Amino acid sequence: MKLNRLTLSVLTILVTGCILFLQAGCEEEAMEPRTLNPDWFKQQTWAAINQQASQQTSQQAPQRMVTVAPGIAFEKVTHNFGDVGPGTNHLCEFRFTNTGNSVLKIGDVTKVCGCTPFSLDKTEYAQGESGTLRVRYYAEPPYGSTKKQLFVYSNDRRNPKIALNIEARIAAKVDFEPKALSLSLKHQNAGCPQITLSSLDNQPFSIRSFKSTANFITAAYNPSEMATSFVLQPMVDMAKLEQTLNGRIEIELTHPECKTVAIGVNALPRFNVAPHPIVVHGVQAKNAVKKKVRIQNNYKDAFELESVRSKKGIVQVVSSQKLNDGYELELSITPPAQRSRASLFTDTIVVKIKGGGNLEIPFEGFYPRQTAIPRVPLNQKTTTKSAKECKTCMPKIF
Repeated sequence: MKLNRLTLSVLTILVTGCILFLQAGCEEEAMEPRTLNPDWFKQQTWAAINQQASQQTSQQAPQRMVTVAPGIAFEKVTHNFGDVGPGTNHLCEFRFTNTGNSVLKIGDVTKVCGCTPFSLDKTEYAQGESGTLRVRYYAEPPYGSTKKQLFVYSNDRRNPKIALNIEARIAAKVDFEPKALSLSLKHQNAGCPQITLSSLDNQPFSIRSFKSTANFITAAYNPSEMATSFVLQPMVDMAKLEQTLNGRIEIELTHPECKTVAIGVNALPRFNVAPHPIVVHGVQAKNAVKKKVRIQNNYKDAFELESVRSKKGIVQVVSSQKLNDGYELELSITPPAQRSRASLFTDTIVVKIKGGGNLEIPFEGFYPRQTAIPRVPLNQKTTTKSAKECKTCMPKIF
């Protein structure tokens, strides 16, 4: 019992001491004077200003970062058709989207040889809207790989000009023999061989038409017949061939990858004339000049000249010498009076072959070039006799 009273007394003393100690500390702190930092107001003012500027910047920054502009994006910029036949038409598409946030405007689509912009639905596209440019491609010879380009112009400032590529490999779908015809005026039917047509992809076709230059070659065919190969027997009109000599055959087909087959035709002329045409330079009016010309038979056949004449009378035959395979003629050419400032005069020599028709040999003659009279400045005094005699028309400008 005594112990409990002692313990309580001790606790009471300790609590009382702590309270007195705290009161003494508070009184001592209250008695000490406190000094104010002189920069305190400046620091508070700049902190407020910086905080206000930071709030304004955070509100205006998103507005400056937003850019209003259109954008064009193509799903592909190259289209490869692979193997296609020559002379065939094809269609491809290029799809694009406006990836910007304003109206996309297509200004122009330039075309190149072989490619033509086929259709474009419209020229203005809203944000996120898509469009399709359709392009028609014509596969023109020669055989082998080819590449064409088109250019799309728009108001996309990052890509104002975009190149679109068209690629293909031109390959034969129908083979034909021979590739060219070399004919002879001496042989029956001009020695023309048969023409064969064969499908290389086993695609059946028919013959629509058979045409030739001046209609000098024809062939029989059935336009309703479908097959993978044909053999044609050409028929040559010898008179038309001799007048034309060079040309081509065009065979129109229904094959989906080969619409036309073209075969070149040439025939050796019966006669060779050298030189052809006859040309003389630097001649003077009324001053005759002489020229030699040879006429030979390309098929080594003997022939005779019946007459030689000039259509305008400018050329005359001085002599005619017979050779082993033809003739050599010596001609006298008398240039006519020069008209105005013309420097060229022409004529045609007609050689009549006995029993073999006529040969026409063109002729061209050139007078010497006239030199221009030099210009004389108006303020320059001239003392030459020609200048004094022509004061009214000087200076002359040529």
